[in-house]
Amino acid sequence: MKPMRTLVAACLAFSALGAIPGQAQEAPPRPSNLLRPLTLPAPADSAAPAKPAANAENTGDASSSAAPNEPVVAVKPCEQGLPVLRSPLAFKPGELLEFDMDAMGAKAGKLTMRVQRPANGSLPVLVEAQTNTLFSKVRRVRGSATSYLHPKTLRPSRYTEEAVENEQRRKVNVDFGAQDKSVKVDYQIGDRPKGHFNYAFDKDGLDVAGAIYLIRQLPLKKDLPVCFDVYGIRRMWRLTAWHLSGTAVRLDRPSQTRDVHVWITDDERRLPLAAVGAIDLGAVRLTLSGVTRPGEKPMAAQGKEDLKW
Repeated sequence: MKPMRTLVAACLAFSALGAIPGQAQEAPPRPSNLLRPLTLPAPADSAAPAKPAANAENTGDASSSAAPNEPVVAVKPCEQGLPVLRSPLAFKPGELLEFDMDAMGAKAGKLTMRVQRPANGSLPVLVEAQTNTLFSKVRRVRGSATSYLHPKTLRPSRYTEEAVENEQRRKVNVDFGAQDKSVKVDYQIGDRPKGHFNYAFDKDGLDVAGAIYLIRQLPLKKDLPVCFDVYGIRRMWRLTAWHLSGTAVRLDRPSQTRDVHVWITDDERRLPLAAVGAIDLGAVRLTLSGVTRPGEKPMAAQGKEDLKW
């Protein structure tokens, strides 16, 4: 899977959602409470990854430009900004989260998220992903991303990605302007000329890695709507969610939408247990397999299907 999409699928689980071309869609409220451990279906036992779906709707290259005849439609703005975050933080420097990645019905690789020590007024979060030997026959990927968060507000000042897919290197640097709500994206793919995008966010601008840690601090409650803009795959998306299950709409191309599903424990740790979504190759699932926190005994998931912490 493409390195940037790997990180997006892992952190926010962007998946396909049938959308009317040129029309932004808003997800209906989900009445069920997802803030609890869950049981997930096991991936299919296959000797090799299945072939990509031939006509999976809306799971193609989310970084592509709109078609010349595609209508331009404005995305509905967030009705309100994010609520005041809970304190104290549910995590601290040294916390390591380990995830197993399933894609196309087979084990695809590993992903880790690590909270770094504060530096230069920021709280860095490092995400690293790598495909395993089996999935590398389809796509060989290894990459990392770092989100530089404000230690109190958890808003990003900078976000970087560096990945190699089938020996082609990709680099991205994103700067967030808190005052003018700007998002400046500089990127380079292989030996191609460097590219640049200028975006602006509405009320809150996040990145795909840091968003997970901010979500862990939200005062979540039944029917609480959550809306913010998030950077991913060289684009900006507006995510509207209920109970961490909602819809992300690409700001410059509303026909591109992704469902978002993230499960978080309802204790003080607010651990991200799982993320489910889809990419251009098919279904993707991330499940938390191990947790290491300073001063605590390392933990591992009990069993392959039941997440018990």
